Amino acid sequence: MRAKFHLLTLAAATAVALAMPAEAKTFRWANDGDVNSMDPHSRNETFLLSFMANIYEPLVRRDKDLKLEPALAVSWKQTAPTVWRFNLRPNVKWHDGSAFTADDAVFSIERANGEGSNLRGNTASFMAARKIDTLTIEVDTRYPDPVFADKLSQVGIMSKAWAERNNAMRSAELTKKEENFATRNAMGTGPFVLKSREADVRTVLTANSSWWDKPQHNLTEIQFSVIGNDATRTAALLSGQVDMVYTVPPQDSDRIARTQGMKVLQAPELRTIFFGFDQARDELLESSVKGKNPFKDIRVRKAFYQSIDIEAIKSRVMRGQSAPTGLMVAPGINGFVPEMNVRLKYDPDAAKKLLAEAGYPNGFEVGMDCPNDRYVHDEAICQAAVAMLSRIGVKVNLLAQTRAKYFAKVLGPGYNTSFYMLGWTPGATYDVHNVFENLLQTRNAETKKGMFNLGAWSNKRFDELANLVEQESDKAKRDKMIHEAHKIYQDEVAYIPLHQQVLVWAMRNNIDLVQPADNYFPLRFVNVK
Repeated sequence: MRAKFHLLTLAAATAVALAMPAEAKTFRWANDGDVNSMDPHSRNETFLLSFMANIYEPLVRRDKDLKLEPALAVSWKQTAPTVWRFNLRPNVKWHDGSAFTADDAVFSIERANGEGSNLRGNTASFMAARKIDTLTIEVDTRYPDPVFADKLSQVGIMSKAWAERNNAMRSAELTKKEENFATRNAMGTGPFVLKSREADVRTVLTANSSWWDKPQHNLTEIQFSVIGNDATRTAALLSGQVDMVYTVPPQDSDRIARTQGMKVLQAPELRTIFFGFDQARDELLESSVKGKNPFKDIRVRKAFYQSIDIEAIKSRVMRGQSAPTGLMVAPGINGFVPEMNVRLKYDPDAAKKLLAEAGYPNGFEVGMDCPNDRYVHDEAICQAAVAMLSRIGVKVNLLAQTRAKYFAKVLGPGYNTSFYMLGWTPGATYDVHNVFENLLQTRNAETKKGMFNLGAWSNKRFDELANLVEQESDKAKRDKMIHEAHKIYQDEVAYIPLHQQVLVWAMRNNIDLVQPADNYFPLRFVNVK
């Protein structure tokens, strides 16, 4: 039986309905998976970051066109190559009515960079933060980082006093199944206040009547429901139980679009879906091969790649709602190189020969980890890959789990996976370096590079290039280095890039909202007519 948690009503939010326009409404929406924590630093995952950005605000945020704009900071600049100064917004109140100050900003950046936080990839260049006065802070970086402010766009600012009062000074590490007060409770400065939370079932928000910004929404209450089953989620929309569905099954999008009173929004997404291999262990955790690791052999990685019929996945699984890719970044990301967006040829016969050359003429057995509620048709894609790999003699034992269990396994201590699916949006900067730093650089706990390089692929020259790309301001020089870096990971088959999803959201005709290309869902732009 799930326990239901009701939050204490905060003094500053008690008169929400009275402060909103008479036409303000309740908005009901659903997704196939839940927000795994109310802590904004607990997981570097788009859905969690997006949901919590409605409650906790960053110093700088993205507008409707994904351009950087002021939020809790009104201005910022580099006062030296490794020093950033942020001038904070005056007269901002926390949901409990207390004042936002520099102490909160310094605390939050340090917390996001600290133990338990899953956002440390965003703060790899961070060295120290300090309060200059009540509304001014400075941040020192370890090296010149021209996009450091962009990286803070995903770092939600928390109340230091609230965290101290509730013993939530550090983020509870989800991969270790830790919890603290901030896991199920929240108190930010944002446009919405957390009213109640029933994990894996329902979360309710109410409008913040004391928000510093001018509301562009007309919502009084937001009811978010978790509906894992595709058919049930679609039925809930069509029957009027919910107003909007954030993850639309590809097989249902046409039917919804043809239904009177409904509309469907579709757009390319900036996320890349891919498969990864454990290339670190001398023996895989989940394999019939003992005493060695087949994935350390490029011929095996290439054989897996060439066994994947991406066009079949596009047509049969994704129903045409995907864009196959040969790069680890999408069009629209700075550093995407169109002429390099070429996949290895689908060729099962060549794949069999490669396996035989590597010493596996009869294939082998290996485990695979996959979420079943995170990406569009994630489990179905993995099932298709299992069938395709069987044709070259590889038996894949698929373990598909909810995102909470999946991420706890593959991102937990030791990165306990042999072969896996993952998706990545470089949402902090919308630059290729975000992908280089998080997914491809050598995993290093001290530098915080490669924190999501689950398989521990490593290339010294690539690391050098990625570090240079992070700091280089000359576009021609930077582009040349990016080109070389792309070629290295492609040639070594570091991953098997699959596709970019097509964003598909469905809603009733009386709902107006904004659908950004990064798949964030900013509730501050929603209106119910």
